[in-house]
Amino acid sequence: MKILITGITGFVGSHLADYCLEKGITPYGIRRYHLSNMRNVLHIEGQIDWSDCDLMDPKATMKMMRAIQPDVIFHLAAQSFVSPSWDHPSLYMDANYKMTVNLLEACREADINPKILIPGSGEEYGEIYEHELPITPETTMRPVNPYAVTKIAQDLIGYVYHRSYGMNIIRTRAFNHEGPRRDRVFGIPWYAYQIARIEAGRQDPLLKVGHLGDRRNFTHVRDMVHAYWLAVEKCESGELYLVGSDAPEQIHTFEDALNKLIALSSVDGIQYEVDPQYVRPTQVPFLLCDPSKFVDETGWKATISFEQILQETLDYWRDQIASGRVN
Repeated sequence: MKILITGITGFVGSHLADYCLEKGITPYGIRRYHLSNMRNVLHIEGQIDWSDCDLMDPKATMKMMRAIQPDVIFHLAAQSFVSPSWDHPSLYMDANYKMTVNLLEACREADINPKILIPGSGEEYGEIYEHELPITPETTMRPVNPYAVTKIAQDLIGYVYHRSYGMNIIRTRAFNHEGPRRDRVFGIPWYAYQIARIEAGRQDPLLKVGHLGDRRNFTHVRDMVHAYWLAVEKCESGELYLVGSDAPEQIHTFEDALNKLIALSSVDGIQYEVDPQYVRPTQVPFLLCDPSKFVDETGWKATISFEQILQETLDYWRDQIASGRVN
C-alpha cells in the first residue's frame, strides 16, 4: 500500500509518518527543496520515500502524482496558524484551497482514485454560542478569521470533487490537538516554550500570553493520528466527521492549561500577563464537538490524558532548548 502524506514535515504529518513506520509501511512524503523545515522528521528522514514538490505548482503536483500513484493520501499540507491569516488572506486561500485543487486535479489526470483524507478544523465553526453546544456536523458555521474561511473552501471543494467525479474523499473537522512538535506560535506550546526558557535562565519568570478564556476539546496528536488512520479505513466517502475527545476531563480553557503547565515547572513564582500583540482581532470562545458519528463508525477513543499532553509538550520544549535547537 502506497501512502502519501502531504505536510509530512509538519506537526501532525511527522507523527503520522511515525505511525506508518510502526506499522511497517514506508510513507511517501513531499518537501519543497528550498523551503521545508526538516526538524520534525530528522529522526526518520532516511525512512521516508521523498519527492521534491511544491503543491502550489500544478505541474510539479502532476509529475509527483504520476510518479507515486498512491493508494491513500493524507492531505495535511496547509497554512495552519490562525493569527497571520488576517495579514495574508490571499496566501492562506492559495495554500489551503489551491493546493487541494492541484492535488485533486493531479489524481484525475493520473487516472487514479485513491482514498483521500481532507482534514478540516473546528475553527470553521467560528462564533458558536453556548446553547448550540456540542457542535455537530449540522451546526451553522460562522467563521471569524480568514484561516477558517480557507478551510471551509478546502472542505467543500473536496465534497464537490466527490460528487462531481466520484472521488474517494473523506472529510473530517479536527478539534484542538496538541503535543510534542507543535510550533510555539500556538497557545499551549507557546506557554511551554516560555516556561522552558525560564527554567533555563533565559527569560524572567513572566509569561506573555493572549486571550485565555476560550474552551476547547483537547486531544493528543497521537490519538488524532490514529483517528485519521481509522477514517480512511472505515469512514464513508463524501461524508463529514467531527473528531475530538468529548470526555469532560479533556475539556479546558487555555487558562486552565496555562496554570497546569506552570504547576509542572521546576521554578516557583511564575506569573503571566496578557500582551495585546498575542490577542487576535476576534475570538472563538467555544469549540467543543460531538464526535459520536465518527466514534460509531470507527470505534475510536482518545486514550492520552490532558495532563500527559501538557507534560510531553513541556518536556519537548525543554529538550529543544537544552539541545540548542531553539534559543
